[in-house]
Amino acid sequence: MKIREIQELLGAEILCAGDQLDADVHSACGSDMMSDVLAFVKDQAVLLTGLVNSQVIRTAQMMDMLCVVFVRSKRPTLEMIEIAEENGIVLLATDKRMYEACGTLYLNGLGGALHE
Repeated sequence: MKIREIQELLGAEILCAGDQLDADVHSACGSDMMSDVLAFVKDQAVLLTGLVNSQVIRTAQMMDMLCVVFVRSKRPTLEMIEIAEENGIVLLATDKRMYEACGTLYLNGLGGALHE
């Protein structure tokens, strides 16, 4: 699935790195706990979260994620947007709740796999 499709499916606003919307992604995860993302997530290209702090972007960067989707109308800070832009990480914002956003992406073919 292309990041552009994620943006369309979630009715999300593009906050940065809009030139990366045609990148392909094959999996996603949803979490507000970055420690869980670091400990249990492997090969996820998209992170859905309601957490708004710079650790979200740093975690995405460390995990080689291509896109972060902020759910529940959460908005990243200017600092977060700048870090993401520097690293080519697409930031999207949707008003959907985490459950609905993850379910929508899953039903449309975007899977997820945990590293155990």
